[in-house]
Amino acid sequence: MNLYILLQIIISSIVATSVMTLFSYAVSAAAREIYKEPVLLTYVLHKANIDISSKTKIILGWFLHYLIGFLFVLVYHLLWYYEFLEISWTVSILFGVISGIIGIVSWIILFEIIPQKPNIDYKGYYIQLLLAHVIFAVSSFMVYKVFL
Repeated sequence: MNLYILLQIIISSIVATSVMTLFSYAVSAAAREIYKEPVLLTYVLHKANIDISSKTKIILGWFLHYLIGFLFVLVYHLLWYYEFLEISWTVSILFGVISGIIGIVSWIILFEIIPQKPNIDYKGYYIQLLLAHVIFAVSSFMVYKVFL
């Protein structure tokens, strides 16, 4: 993988994760719920009793959020690069739905692992999460295409 492709993936993932996060924060405010992925990741880290400072857990929550976004875009890139799927709007929406399902299953598992679950509207969170991932994938596609 050359530097240009790596930058394409990094920039696409940063933009897509940021757009997704803004959407989650907006829905959180509108619904008066905590649907903010970095905040929930930090919550999971707190409840998992990991022996690091609270500030480090907050930073780690944000880092994990962007790292997961990078990994999703890396997978998208590989599927596009090896021509398993075409680079298109339809495929990006499909990626979003699949990524959203992966995200929902991952959060269900995380919430089952920790001893005290957050007091949130889970159905609302999972619906928001699915939409957020579609927005993520479409945003990623739009930025990714700029580099082609």
